[in-house]
Amino acid sequence: MSLLPDPADHLLDGRGPAHYERDAISAVGMVSARFGNCTAAFSGADHGALRRDVDAVDLERPLGDTAAALRELDDLYLRDAVYFHHPRYLAHLNCPVVTPAVVADAIASAVNSSLDTWDQSGGGTLIEQRLIGWTCERLGFDPQLADGVFTSGGTQSNLHALYLAREHAIAAQSADRVEALARLRVFASADSHFSVRTAARLLGLHPDAVVTVATDQHRRMRADGLRAAITAARTSGAIPMAVVATAGTTDFGVIDPVRSIAEIVQEQPEPVWLHVDAAYGGGLLASPTRRHLLRGIEHAHSATVDFHKSFFQPVSASAILVRRAEWMDAGRHHADYLNPVRMARAGIPNQVDKSLQTTRRFDALKLWLTLRVMGAEAIGELFDRVIELADDAYQLIAADPRFEVLAPSDLSTVVFRYAGSDAANLVAREQLSANAEAMIASTTVDGRTFLKFTLLNPRTTISDVAEVVELIAGYASAHLPAQSSFAS
Repeated sequence: MSLLPDPADHLLDGRGPAHYERDAISAVGMVSARFGNCTAAFSGADHGALRRDVDAVDLERPLGDTAAALRELDDLYLRDAVYFHHPRYLAHLNCPVVTPAVVADAIASAVNSSLDTWDQSGGGTLIEQRLIGWTCERLGFDPQLADGVFTSGGTQSNLHALYLAREHAIAAQSADRVEALARLRVFASADSHFSVRTAARLLGLHPDAVVTVATDQHRRMRADGLRAAITAARTSGAIPMAVVATAGTTDFGVIDPVRSIAEIVQEQPEPVWLHVDAAYGGGLLASPTRRHLLRGIEHAHSATVDFHKSFFQPVSASAILVRRAEWMDAGRHHADYLNPVRMARAGIPNQVDKSLQTTRRFDALKLWLTLRVMGAEAIGELFDRVIELADDAYQLIAADPRFEVLAPSDLSTVVFRYAGSDAANLVAREQLSANAEAMIASTTVDGRTFLKFTLLNPRTTISDVAEVVELIAGYASAHLPAQSSFAS
């Protein structure tokens, strides 16, 4: 008889619940300790040094003990992780997460349901479908007629939407499919998410299929520019396939004039699909004060909402929603070994019928538990707080002669620069991170480097912002020649 431990002892099943509880409690305690003692958003660790530590681990020699592996992980990962909950994390569209959602994630991981078919998920399928209906109703879609599915993120949601738009457009044409495919065009603003262009490539559209529509002084898509672009495309023999309106651009947090865009789409002589990318701005659906900023979204054919941005959910949790369930038919498929047609005829709910993914995690559970514990309005209030903070931060920076700031955001972004060289702004960003003082982002606008605050932490205060602004000024001015310094 072998004296070696049975590998099956590591399985989470009815024989080892005590091991599961012990290890889970140890892990939670370790993470809690890191959160409780978190003094910086990032340690400032150099990627080269971290790589050497990770590469030094011999994956062929297991430690054989969860406690030892957790201690190792604490050094390799938790010590130098980027902590989005820290009030000086001001960089990207990453939010601190609410506790009910984290608890739900632990449950989802342990049970390990797969949301592709009913016989792999049971009630999980019904919970996801209920949340899809809830979100559709918030969008202004009729929940009895609308549909959707959870996805891995906004990129996948946008790809799925444009796939449906492509099939919708081709079905409306009498031309050969290959010929029509080369003529399809998608209209989006210059500040739309890169996933729109990626989706066009993946869908086999023409290299110039995405037509860039100019923005106004507030960085919003110009409705007159959209109308002119669609007219020009038709005149040239192209087929307008879709318009992508952005409800919260990544760089500027502004919302395109969705209602005006919807009116232009509706006046077209041939069908044009309207997709609203509300990955960022979707949190307004729960806002008790700012829902009106999404006015017009109820006319969209489809919409993207990322719950892991402005609903304070762990990654990943996104959804594509469509106003009419039958519009998803272009993506429906049936495999005899998984979801045969007979199941659909019997009314058995298989989410894989309409998803681009097959095996799919129960990501809807975290939103469900969050709503059941906190309610939608509480989530909306948290999003309102960071929007108000962004407005205060904009006013603060705009009043400082050392800085220039771009148009104010509809959401929680502030784009600005120290009035010096591009290099000075980049140095300031790098120094903040290297010295573990704050994390901010940067972008390029009209060929110049700008810095960016993306505010998604309701615990961040205007004092935090002001102190980071002073640090930026100090680092940037020190990088400039003395005669051009704006240091106060």
